[in-house]
Amino acid sequence: MTTRDTLAVSLAGRLGAFKLDAAFEIPLFGVTALFGPSGSGKTTILRAIAGLVRVDGRLSLGAECWQDDARRHFVKPHKRPVGYVFQEASLFPHLSVRGNLRFAAKRAPPTHHEAFDDIVRLLGLAPLLDRAPAALSGGERQRVAVGRALLSGPRLLLMDEPLSALDRATKQEILPYLERLPAERGIPILYVTHDVAEVARLADRVVALSHGKIAANGPVEEVFEDFDLHLEQERAEAGVVLVARVVATDAAYKMTRLDLAGQTLSIPFSGLPDGREVRVRIRARDVSLALSRPEGISVRNVLAATVLRIAEDPDTPFADIQLAVGSARLQAQLTREAVADLQLQEGMEVFALVKSVSFDQRTFAQTGSSD
Repeated sequence: MTTRDTLAVSLAGRLGAFKLDAAFEIPLFGVTALFGPSGSGKTTILRAIAGLVRVDGRLSLGAECWQDDARRHFVKPHKRPVGYVFQEASLFPHLSVRGNLRFAAKRAPPTHHEAFDDIVRLLGLAPLLDRAPAALSGGERQRVAVGRALLSGPRLLLMDEPLSALDRATKQEILPYLERLPAERGIPILYVTHDVAEVARLADRVVALSHGKIAANGPVEEVFEDFDLHLEQERAEAGVVLVARVVATDAAYKMTRLDLAGQTLSIPFSGLPDGREVRVRIRARDVSLALSRPEGISVRNVLAATVLRIAEDPDTPFADIQLAVGSARLQAQLTREAVADLQLQEGMEVFALVKSVSFDQRTFAQTGSSD
């Protein structure tokens, strides 16, 4: 990967009392999540990339340098080919949806040939074109905001917690549209969130931030293996993202069998052909442990595993357990009392009982339990 293929960020400075010291490179394809708690520097980095704030350092997109303070070089925001989607849609209230979209299209560079009708189709905006922004739901407004950003002709799409103001039902409405963007439009996305579930569903890579510094940078499956990255407020969502392969379909019971590192994982019927790779997410709270293979239970997924690491938090009732299932990694969240009762130690052979599996929505749109 050359500099022509990457977004390179190196920023170090203060904004008021906040100190940022972050450097990373990401490839110009797919979705990269900037992940971390509130106040970790995610939005500051995004705004600096857009040129909306100044933090000392250097920024480049491929061969184009947008900021280099050592050379006193700074490209103004309106000359940077980025589309920015804010937490709030910020549509022009005096224009219809069509007018908002046309406004952006007119300001696209002459070399940009994004088809208006294609964006309308991709985001399901046709029924909304003649409405005023005030007549739209929160999810509809955000879809229009994404369309407006795309029609401006960006080479990079920046999204700043675009779902944070939406309720759960509305998030589920808009997520399928966001999932289709990278494949259908071929535009790289830098996506700011503090929501673990959004990272698992949308992102290919993760840049994790903590107190203004980079805590991790890599493929989402690798970063999710490190449960030290999961925040206390996100403990209920801690887990791993794994790649498995479809090996069989049980038509009688409407189940799909997956191969996960040589063991079988069963999920509700997916409709996918044998050989297809899918991404699955398993939350730590959905994994229990047993010292011997249990019998007479409803849980279908029982995996032989090895305890790799035990991290107990004396300030809480909980312990986080990292497990090896062949080359794959799982997490389990137990009480410290359970760890003591089972006399768990690193290196022990155990059985992991997986009570629920979430599927990669980009592959098929359902979630389910395998009890």
